[in-house]
Amino acid sequence: ESTELLIRKLPFQRLVRKIAQDFKTDIRFQSSVVSALQEASEAYLVGLFEDLNLYAIHAKRVTIVPKDI
Repeated sequence: ESTELLIRKLPFQRLVRKIAQDFKTDIRFQSSVVSALQEASEAYLVGLFEDLNLYAIHAKRVTIVPKDI
């Protein structure tokens, strides 16, 4: 299991700030908070795609499709 990030830091940071703007316009984040959000988000997505891959294999497919979600 790798701890290397899959999404570049700056685009992820921009996404976090954009989403946060919907709730509060002048919100600020410590860099450690953005890093923790990124690590948690990536861990969740990796787990999700691992499960989706198992669903596809069970259906005798090699590609995940929207109905797997």
